[in-house]
Amino acid sequence: MFNDLNDFINELKSKKEIIEIEERVEPSLEAAEIADRMVKRGGPALLFKNVAGCSLPLAMNLFATKKRMQMALGVSDFSEISGRIENLLKPPAGGGIFNKITEIPRLLEAAKCLPRVISRENSPCKQIIIKDESKIDLGVFPIIKCWPQDGGNFITFPMVITKNPVSGVQNIGMYRMQVISANKTAMHWHKHKDGAFTAAVHKERGELKVPVSVAIGADPASMYAATAPLPYGVDEILFAGFLRNSPVDLVKSELSDILVPARAEIILEGVVDLNEMADEGPFGDHTGYYSPKDKYPTFNIKCITMRKNPMFIGTLVGVPPMEDFFLGQATERIFLPLLKLQCPEIIDIRFPAAGVFHNLALVKIKKMYKGQVQKVASFFWGLNQLMFTKNIVVYDETTDIHNNEEALFTLLANADFKRDVFSFDGPLDILDHASLLEGFGPKTAIDATHKKNEPGTRDWPELVKMSKNIKKIVDEKWSFLFSGIDS
Repeated sequence: MFNDLNDFINELKSKKEIIEIEERVEPSLEAAEIADRMVKRGGPALLFKNVAGCSLPLAMNLFATKKRMQMALGVSDFSEISGRIENLLKPPAGGGIFNKITEIPRLLEAAKCLPRVISRENSPCKQIIIKDESKIDLGVFPIIKCWPQDGGNFITFPMVITKNPVSGVQNIGMYRMQVISANKTAMHWHKHKDGAFTAAVHKERGELKVPVSVAIGADPASMYAATAPLPYGVDEILFAGFLRNSPVDLVKSELSDILVPARAEIILEGVVDLNEMADEGPFGDHTGYYSPKDKYPTFNIKCITMRKNPMFIGTLVGVPPMEDFFLGQATERIFLPLLKLQCPEIIDIRFPAAGVFHNLALVKIKKMYKGQVQKVASFFWGLNQLMFTKNIVVYDETTDIHNNEEALFTLLANADFKRDVFSFDGPLDILDHASLLEGFGPKTAIDATHKKNEPGTRDWPELVKMSKNIKKIVDEKWSFLFSGIDS
């Protein structure tokens, strides 16, 4: 597993999964257009080494294919991680001493996740420390402008770290940061996000300046963990340690007791001022549309620590597929065991790229009774980040939900849109521009399951299928006909 961003970049170089670009590139729009074209073609990651106006290199598209996302997490298939999660979630064995001993390996595996705090002297992110606010200048970093109507340049891959002043629990979120001045950005945390919740706790205590540290460019498992939809109170760094099978090194911030990744490239420290609101946006968002200008609190940077030769990292969102789709695809596969534990009839889930995560979920279940679709939809709408899911289509176990044509065929064949569509008003993603009210509106579930033998339905026909023995004969006898032909 990779200890830092440089380790991962070197692995990408060895596998020819990254292009080092020596030509001069503009951070405003030009770098974004190159990154957009490359991700749409399934191309390699990009390392811009000559960014206009900056002395630091800019890395983009590091996670923008399934292969690179798996490389980042040190696996050849996401099932390696979900399998470990399923193993840890197994119910404890019986009460005998032998059974208790058999649990020890699983507990030890979990114990490897615990982060460790190391000294400042051994922390690469402390090689350069700038505490003189007059010398703090975000202009030295290759911060990109993504789309023509964006309100400015944005830090797009920040690990924003806050600490609950009551519980002491840290949280890491990924909230874009629009540059306002040399030492100030907006902090774009929606009211539904954990960072905003932590800020609300501070405000209740009369603390209007919230200590925040922002890491840019850490080990890939930690960067991914910052995007993962973990329940509030679950430590992202602990989860990163689980993904890595080794602890993440942390070090205390200079201005607060917030712990930051010790091997990060850059750390920005300061306070989010809840009394100082700034215009933020527009921004070309992951929905494929511009999110409008709005007011968000400011992040006032009072200290920067970094490596001697740091690397900056950015990401681009917009009309899918983009890099965030591949991060989300990892989440879809990794977190499936947790969903199955809480809702055992779930067999599989899928969030198609066109649905930008919160607009559409396809769910495959083992259907056993009428009303089960409503039960599964209610489960989704009541669970953490899944509450933002606007449309859910539920299938039974006969449908391959990863096959677009089969999923669409089954939906259109099985759903009576008067009988099988259920609607419910509730929270929606703030970025959903279609709802009449911001962050609130109707959600829809569609029952695309077979209705055979259900009360009130007609005789349900059987799906046309070839017999298994004939399939086997053709597989064995006629395979030469299909060799080299894409399925």
